[in-house]
Amino acid sequence: MRKDKIVFIVGVLLLLGLFVFPLWNITLEAPQYPDSLGMDIWITKITDHNPNDIKNINLMNHYVGMADIQLDMIEFTIFPIVISAMIVLGIIIGFTGNKKLYLTWFIVMILLGIAGMYDFYLWEYEYGHNLNPHAAIKIPGQAYQPPLIGSKRILNFNATSLPAIGAYLMTLGLVLTCIATFLPIKKKIEK
Repeated sequence: MRKDKIVFIVGVLLLLGLFVFPLWNITLEAPQYPDSLGMDIWITKITDHNPNDIKNINLMNHYVGMADIQLDMIEFTIFPIVISAMIVLGIIIGFTGNKKLYLTWFIVMILLGIAGMYDFYLWEYEYGHNLNPHAAIKIPGQAYQPPLIGSKRILNFNATSLPAIGAYLMTLGLVLTCIATFLPIKKKIEK
């Protein structure tokens, strides 16, 4: 089998890591929470980083008028279907060895990644800005949107939003598929 086919298919298969590992992590650090609070965002769900973290975040957010973190979102139905379809399509394309299809698949994945990050930004924006006007604690002009990526001070919390293992595996997979697109065709691995 040609080396480019192997590299492309291995890159595509790394997307399976999204079903095994979290895609993203958000943590909140503050003096009153020595172990920090956090949530792991998967393509199918949101889970506590530590036991009861989401419950504690929701309790805390209630006082400033933020909505509860919803554990059931439409994205958790759509994303696994889209990723599964791209994996199947990627494997089929990998076996064809067609470099134009490799590049097309790669570009579609990049566009899907951009769309996913934009959706995540919109979720964070809505979550941090759409506040209950009857909240117990109101600070005029204050928004509580976590950063898209990196760290940000929100009141007495340091909020950090970073990729998790699933995102790194996906990135490695995309790098491999890009490399496969530009590998010379004449290189073959003999059995």
